Amino acid sequence: ALTLVARGEANLGIVYSTDAKVEPGVKIVGTFPADSHPAIIYPVAATTTAKPETNDYLAFLRTTAAKTILEKYGFKFLIGPTT
Repeated sequence: ALTLVARGEANLGIVYSTDAKVEPGVKIVGTFPADSHPAIIYPVAATTTAKPETNDYLAFLRTTAAKTILEKYGFKFLIGPTT
């Protein structure tokens, strides 16, 4: 939907606000009320077959630096950074 609207092939589309905010070819014209849907949560975890560097990435996601980057793009942390 985002790509179609950005290319002018659709007049409107329903997308995540975090996606719309980084696409210069679209304008947010409305949002759904927060209480109209369950919270959108992106859990993260390593699988049993994950590569060793996965732990470094997961550790990074718990840092203040990661929080700053993610918040810049409209994401919210559910817990505070550990470092």
